[in-house]
Amino acid sequence: MDHTTPENHVMTTPHSTTPNRLLHETSPYLQQHAYNPVDWYPWGPEALDRAAAEDKPIFLSIGYSACHWCHVMEHESFENPQIASFLNEHFISIKVDREERPDLDQIYMNAVQLMTQRGGWPMSVFLTPDRRPFFGGTYWPPAARHGMPGFWDVLHGVHNAWTDRRDDVHNAAAGLTESLQSTADQLNPPSTLTPDLLAHAGKILSRRADRTHGGFGGAPKFPHTMDLRVLLRHAKRTGELDALEVVRITLDKMAAGGIYDHLGGGFHRYSTDVRWLVPHFEKMLYDNALLIPVYLEAAQATGNPDYLRVVRETLAYVAREMQSPAGGFYSTQDADSEGVEGKFFVWQQKEIFDLLGEQQADLFCRVYDVTLHGNWEETNILNRPRPAAEVAAETGLSVADLESRLGPSREILRLAREQRIHPGRDEKILVAWNGMLIAAAAQAARLLDEPRWSDMAAQAADFVLTHMRQPDGGLWHTHKDGRSHLNAYLDDYASLADGPSNSSSPPPIPAGSILPPTSPTT
Repeated sequence: MDHTTPENHVMTTPHSTTPNRLLHETSPYLQQHAYNPVDWYPWGPEALDRAAAEDKPIFLSIGYSACHWCHVMEHESFENPQIASFLNEHFISIKVDREERPDLDQIYMNAVQLMTQRGGWPMSVFLTPDRRPFFGGTYWPPAARHGMPGFWDVLHGVHNAWTDRRDDVHNAAAGLTESLQSTADQLNPPSTLTPDLLAHAGKILSRRADRTHGGFGGAPKFPHTMDLRVLLRHAKRTGELDALEVVRITLDKMAAGGIYDHLGGGFHRYSTDVRWLVPHFEKMLYDNALLIPVYLEAAQATGNPDYLRVVRETLAYVAREMQSPAGGFYSTQDADSEGVEGKFFVWQQKEIFDLLGEQQADLFCRVYDVTLHGNWEETNILNRPRPAAEVAAETGLSVADLESRLGPSREILRLAREQRIHPGRDEKILVAWNGMLIAAAAQAARLLDEPRWSDMAAQAADFVLTHMRQPDGGLWHTHKDGRSHLNAYLDDYASLADGPSNSSSPPPIPAGSILPPTSPTT
């Protein structure tokens, strides 16, 4: 067997001229791999039966369409003819979209975390023909680098173990399967829900909070929307203002950071650094759906009108870019455009001066941290590291005048950005994520007294109930290209049911107290 390590980017035939079985799947993530030279299967009887009949291990690759490192591993390894040939000869290769099959993703992610103490996507797991995991990880480069093993070496190691040490493989699979079952049994032990439990959770979260930059822990930082809502309720129930301060710091820093899209609205997936500057640039429907209620409830708790601006801008982003003509909401937007992560969102200083003119651009760059050499990889991620009052004072403007001048500049840049090549969009429609956005939009419509958001929510609900309902009244999980399939999961039903409850939430926030006097930002 030739063990020559393939070069990282050697691809004499980048794409197969003959599509594999993924061509006919509805998932955009699976379709992205339809012309790989890897002989991919979707998860199903055909692949599993072949693995059993040929006594071959399964290579299971799980990811999603907006995942940057999924694209990298595809480019480096799955389009590499040498790696593809080895996979095709010695493994049955299966691709899974984690958003279509969260059940499989959870099972095998638990396995990878038990094996490696970490997780993430792309997830790469090796299974016995009867689907028991025995080895796994996340992203592997094609050849070893930066302390990571090479995928080529991993494949040979697994193949050799399967060929020469089969008993060890089965013992590892049995032990891991037993651990997974034990972990599952311990996940939800019987307990009584009491106010003390919520108070204890609030105190723990307050202790873990980053009091400088907001959020919890170090990099990478995720929004942790449910934790923030727990703290809001803890503060309301107990009067502990420290919990409210944790929420305030976090929401302020996120809204000012690069994780927020200051031109188009909406939040990116997470921050790669501790201060929310450099995001992982994909935008997920569910992240934005879960952040809208946090900012709404924080506005109720603090009286900060800026939180309502964030809500309006995020809803406007969803309406503009994430709602299908038929009413349902799409799933994700990619991190990459033209093969480069973040290219759509970042700026050179010269671009801004060319578009705005010197005086307007100088003010904009002061506020949004734009410099000649950039704040990330020689480019600029728009963010607001300094308080508006500070910039206003040094420019001789009032805060109100400063903000009024920035609005037209943002719109000029947004329209210019629209001329760029957009990141890819995963246009499958998932019931659970639609339910989350329906609930968020309904709550916003009620609290802001803006019926357009309830209209948007109603259109999505009508789509789901018209196009994603089974003949027996149950739901399908996913819809794409006119086809609904896969039985809905519990979170699909729970999330969709949450929408109507939010349409009857408390009455609108009085315009004189929290709502800004100006018209809504669109």
